[in-house]
Amino acid sequence: MSSTKKSNFQTVDEYFGSFQKEIQDSLEQIRQTIKNAVPEAEEVISYQLPAFKYHGMLIYFSAYKDHYSLSFPPPFTVFEVFKQELSPYEVSKTTIKFPADKPIPLELVSELAKYRAKENLEGKQKKR
Repeated sequence: MSSTKKSNFQTVDEYFGSFQKEIQDSLEQIRQTIKNAVPEAEEVISYQLPAFKYHGMLIYFSAYKDHYSLSFPPPFTVFEVFKQELSPYEVSKTTIKFPADKPIPLELVSELAKYRAKENLEGKQKKR
């Protein structure tokens, strides 16, 4: 599904461009949802994935053959706090997988991004 021709992405748009239009549209929905949730966040490519930074790494997102992923850097408290909301999805230590054949839960994506932004900001303030 993803083209393997290019794997040294410089921009999020380059990453998106390696997928079919339908997948690009879904990735764009995730991107806009995170941007709207945390308008101050900076869009970056990290580990060859689209990501957002806000007082540290905030969230990574990506597309695969049969799912979309959201990944989070430590601390992984987001998985505990949203345990109930995440229960319908496959979850690992760092990642949530949303099946590609179902609508992406954008409201949940927004809540996760807002929670992580608050967590990063509080973490930064504690370090001062």
